Amino acid sequence: MNHFQYKLNEYARLAVDVGINLQKGQPLVISAPVEGADFVRLIAKNAYQSGASDVYINWSDGDLIKLKYENAPMSVFENFPKWKCDAMVDYAEKGAGFISIHADDPELLKDIDPNKIAAANKSAGLGMKPFRKYTMNDINSWCVIAIPTKGWAQRVFKNLSEDEAVEKLWEAIFKATRMDLENPVQAWKDHINNLEEKVDYLNDKRFKNLHYTSSNGTDLKVELPKNHKWAGGGGKNAKGTFFVANMPTEEVYTLPHKNGVNGIVYSTKPLNYSGSLIDDFKVVFKDGKVVNFEAKVGQEILKDLLDIDEGAKHLGEVALVPHSSPISKANIVFFNTLFDENASCHLAFGKAYPTNLKDGENMTDEELEKAGVNNSLAHEDFMIGSSDLSIVGTTHKGEQIQIFKDGEWAI
Repeated sequence: MNHFQYKLNEYARLAVDVGINLQKGQPLVISAPVEGADFVRLIAKNAYQSGASDVYINWSDGDLIKLKYENAPMSVFENFPKWKCDAMVDYAEKGAGFISIHADDPELLKDIDPNKIAAANKSAGLGMKPFRKYTMNDINSWCVIAIPTKGWAQRVFKNLSEDEAVEKLWEAIFKATRMDLENPVQAWKDHINNLEEKVDYLNDKRFKNLHYTSSNGTDLKVELPKNHKWAGGGGKNAKGTFFVANMPTEEVYTLPHKNGVNGIVYSTKPLNYSGSLIDDFKVVFKDGKVVNFEAKVGQEILKDLLDIDEGAKHLGEVALVPHSSPISKANIVFFNTLFDENASCHLAFGKAYPTNLKDGENMTDEELEKAGVNNSLAHEDFMIGSSDLSIVGTTHKGEQIQIFKDGEWAI
């Protein structure tokens, strides 16, 4: 086994043993592109070695997806197949862990009718709603990782050959996930402990609101619900098993009050949304709702995202990431939210995680709404961090504390 194959196997093991923290007798569901079949087999092998009872693969193929958009009628995109959700719910009820491998070509659907994309996103959001509660509420363990595909790699490294781009992207992924270190598992444990220190500090202060300012024009005030909870690094599923939902992860995050966001915010990195790019955009909020927006790239795609439902026009997440994070230092725009969001402070349009509110995972939709928790079919992160971003938190006692200064932690 050469060095690369060894690292590849270790990366698969990391996803199983640290990401999902697979337990003996537990099923595992992997959603992955067919281009990554060899790596998926490594995950399956490691999962069975760790005691998995069953490994089910949910395959996707970019070329077939594009063919479908080019040729299928609108009615196909307006009607999501019920069996797709039923299969995932069936595994969720059996206690499965869920690994999703993100490797989308960010320009796969750039020439596709945006109305078809909007219809597909909305019907999938509605169709998969019964399943989403298992991950959004941390009932089941879940983990999102990435592998290079040829299309994605050549978007990131445009001047390299196909093989060189893939090799370069593997190097970047290994570095971002601490796979380049001698003991990645221990490195992850140390990293999670560092994030948890920040989480404990923020939860102790009980901030009432956060004020974001930057020289690019960002001037945004975000109110936080009274019983909000910060999280970061990892969490526990309904059975108390610790898992890491995103690899890489550099963020600590909570939810805003859905009606308590006011001001203007500017994006600082491209957003890859369903195979199309949205870039160089600004959004204006009043009483929590988007009242104006403008994108130099992807204006119609951004409009379709915000029009999925009423909740998509409100925020569901605020996340803090230092500008000097390892991913930011790599100075690579990945065109993949899993990575780009961990290089930059970010916000999310749409649904909030109920787990970011005290006892939120046990509340009804009506109780969550009353507490100021946003609900939506969408949840899309967009990046707002910069080298001069300032964030000042105000406590319920009126104390003002500098949380971020010049894009870095100030606490």
